[in-house]
Amino acid sequence: MSNFICVTCGMQYDDTGDSPPPRCSICDDERQYVPLDGQRWTTLEQLQATHHNEFRRHEDNLVGIGTAPAFAIGQRALLITTPDGNVLWDCISLLDEFTKRTVRALGGVSAIAISHPHYYSSLVEWSEAFEAPVYLHSGDREWVMRPSSSIVHWDGEQLDLLGGMRLVRGGGHFEGGTVLHVPFLADGRGALLTGDIIQVIPDRNFVAFMYSYPNLIPLPAEKVTRVAAATAPLEFDRIYGAWWDRVIPTGAKATVARSAERYVAALQPEGLPTR
Repeated sequence: MSNFICVTCGMQYDDTGDSPPPRCSICDDERQYVPLDGQRWTTLEQLQATHHNEFRRHEDNLVGIGTAPAFAIGQRALLITTPDGNVLWDCISLLDEFTKRTVRALGGVSAIAISHPHYYSSLVEWSEAFEAPVYLHSGDREWVMRPSSSIVHWDGEQLDLLGGMRLVRGGGHFEGGTVLHVPFLADGRGALLTGDIIQVIPDRNFVAFMYSYPNLIPLPAEKVTRVAAATAPLEFDRIYGAWWDRVIPTGAKATVARSAERYVAALQPEGLPTR
């Protein structure tokens, strides 16, 4: 079998034999891009020979898993550990024997949940390795490039997972764009794991909402308002974004509300005041 992986976005495709797919559907979409030097492909075996995964503890019950050197979009996954089982949030392309051993030592994976298609990556490899179901919102069903019976396409606005965790559909960046609410993180104040449905920006004083980040295409104001409204009932003080350093340690709920207001104001005819 040859399940080729896109070098630009990290998506693993269904078996296409000895030749990779002619195009990457994810990168052809206007939310992503095809590099100037064209579409390139790799395989899991080739990736294992050149890269490795690193584990870093963010706090009690939360461990990050990221690939070095950085690959594709460069996000890291998050493993939330509980006495009832562990949840893997978002996914990465590389899975090797070291990663399997380390994850099993941390209690394995009981469920996988992914924010949006840019982070589907090698979800089937992870699911099969840990015999875990994968929860994807049905609004993004068309973007699954390697189907599997382990994928659960859920509908609606919220889905409860183990340990009191909850998936919440915000939409925005993708129709099924999802965040994960973890009430017991941040010393019990609650945390929101957002991928880049809500993106933590460098100064940590605001977050961003975009249709396309690499192509700088904004979201309509009503979709930003919807994302903010979906998270407003949740209790959380911290946000973990998609990359190692994209964390808002405290005051995150107010930051989301303030950022949504700023975004909507910027789209009004008078815009934001200039400095």
